[in-house]
Amino acid sequence: MKHVLNPLGRAIALAAPLWLAACSKAPEAVATAPAAPATAAAQAHAGIDWVKPDGASVEAIFAKAKADNKPVFLYWGAVWCPPCNQIKATVFNRPDFIAKSKAFVPVYLDGDTPGAQKLGAQFKVRGYPTTILFKPDGTELTRLPGEVDAAQYMQLLSMGLASTQPIKETLAQALAMDGAAPALTADAWRMLAFYSWEIDEGQLIPKKELASTVLQLAQKCPPAFADSAARLMLKAAALSSEEKAAGFDAALALSAVQGVLKDPVRARANADLLAYNAKEIVKAVSKPGTAERTALLADWNIALNRLAVDATLSKGEQLGATQAKVDLTVVDGPADPKQPRDAALVSMAQKTATAMDKSIADKYERQSVIPNAAHLLSDVGLLDESDAMLKAELPKAVSPYYHMLVLSSNAKKRGDAAASLDWAEKAYAGSVGPATRMQWGSGYVAKLVELSPQDSARIEKAATQIIGELEASPETFYERNRRSLEKMGKQLGTWSQKNQQASVLKKLTVQMDAVCAKLPAKDAAREACEGVFPKAAKKV
Repeated sequence: MKHVLNPLGRAIALAAPLWLAACSKAPEAVATAPAAPATAAAQAHAGIDWVKPDGASVEAIFAKAKADNKPVFLYWGAVWCPPCNQIKATVFNRPDFIAKSKAFVPVYLDGDTPGAQKLGAQFKVRGYPTTILFKPDGTELTRLPGEVDAAQYMQLLSMGLASTQPIKETLAQALAMDGAAPALTADAWRMLAFYSWEIDEGQLIPKKELASTVLQLAQKCPPAFADSAARLMLKAAALSSEEKAAGFDAALALSAVQGVLKDPVRARANADLLAYNAKEIVKAVSKPGTAERTALLADWNIALNRLAVDATLSKGEQLGATQAKVDLTVVDGPADPKQPRDAALVSMAQKTATAMDKSIADKYERQSVIPNAAHLLSDVGLLDESDAMLKAELPKAVSPYYHMLVLSSNAKKRGDAAASLDWAEKAYAGSVGPATRMQWGSGYVAKLVELSPQDSARIEKAATQIIGELEASPETFYERNRRSLEKMGKQLGTWSQKNQQASVLKKLTVQMDAVCAKLPAKDAAREACEGVFPKAAKKV
C-alpha cells in the first residue's frame, strides 16, 4: 500500500501507464460479470461517512473541521490501485476504524475526480494510497504507512490522533537530542519509526537528505526503544541502497538487520520491510560473493518462510513474503536463463498463488492480491499459469484493465510483441477516469515506441487520442497528469529524431497547442501544457 509498494506496485509506478486504445482495429470487448453483492469490505467502506471535495477546493471541509474541532483523515487513492484495495479490505472494514472515523473528518480524494490532481499537488501526495492526518486547524500531523498490517496501522492511527505535536516538530526534537534535550516518549519514537518516509515528498526533509536523516534517527534512538531503533536502521539501509547516507556503517547495519531476522517477534513487526525492501537492504549491508551475504540470505529466507505462513498477516502480506524469496534469488542481477530454476521455490510460488486464488472472496482483496499472485507466477517462469489466473479474473475484477498490465508484460516476456500491444490496447479501452486514462495512455505510447517504432500511424493515432481527451482546464495539468504528458512528450521527441518522424511530431504539437491556447495566459498550467513537446518540434 505504499507508494509505495510491493514488487508489482513498484512496477506499476514505473510501467502501469502502458495503455491506450489506438490500434487500427477496435479491441475485443472484455466480458464483465453481473454486479456481485456488496462484500464486507464494500459495505464497511460505504458505511464510513466519507467527505469528497467539491472540485479542486477543500477549504470548506477544513473550515468545518476547525469549527467542529475535529482532526482530518485524508485518503488519496484510485479505484484500480491494488494497495488501495488492500487498505479497503483490511483497514477500512475494521469495526474499530469505522468507530474511530466518527472522531475525525474522513476525506476521500480519488485521483480521477475533477480537481483531484491539483489537490494532489497542494497536499504533496503522489503514490496511491497516501493517508495523512491533520490537526483541526489544518496543520499536517503525520503520514501513515500503507504497508504495515492492519493492527499496526490502527495503533499508529490512535497515536496520531492522540498527538498534538506534528511529526515535523518531533523530528526536529529527535535530531537535536544531545543528552541535555528533553527525551521523547516511546510513542514519539514509534511514530518516527513508522512514518511513511517514502511518500514524504519533501514535507519534512528534502529527498536528498532522506537516507542520512533516517540514519541519524536510528543512531539517536535510545536503547530503551530498541524496536523503533531497529526499524529505523532497516529503513535507513533500504534508503541507502540508492544513495548512501553519510556515515552509513554497513557492518553495524548488518548486525541490526540480523538481529531482526533472528527474532521472530521483531521480524513479524517489520514484515513489510523484510518483504518489500529485501533486495535494497541486502545490497546496502552486504557485498556480493561474501560469507556475510550468504549468511544474511539464509537468515532472510528463514524469516520469510515464517512470514509466508503467518495467519496473523493478510493474504497479501503472506504473498509478499513469498515474492521476496523470489526477488532475493536475483539480488545481484538477472538469473542465468540457461540454469534451471529452483524447483522448491517454483513449487512454493505456485502453491501460494493457487491458495490465494481459491481462498479470497472479497472483491477488494482480490483486486489487490490476484495481480500480485500472477506476477509471482510469471517471475518463476509459470507464464501460462499466470495468464490463466488473470484471464479467469477479468470478468469479476474491480478494475480488469489493471490485470491486463500483467498479461501484456507476460506476452513481452515471451517475445510476443503483437500480443503485448494487443493487451495494452484492451487495457486502455477499459480504463476509467481522466488521470488513469492519461497515465495508461502515455505508457502505451512508450510501449509502442519500444516494441513497434516503425508503426508511425499507430503511434500517431495513440498520441492523438490522448491529446484529444484532454480537458482544457488548469486542473488537468497537475501531478500524475502532468508527469504522464511530459513523459509521453519526451519519448515521442526521441522517437521522432531516431525514426525521422518530424512531421508526426509537428501534427501532435499543433494539436496540443490548440489545447494550451484555451488555458489562462501566464498560468502554470499553460506553461506545463506548452512544455509537453520539445521546443524544436514547434519549429519544424
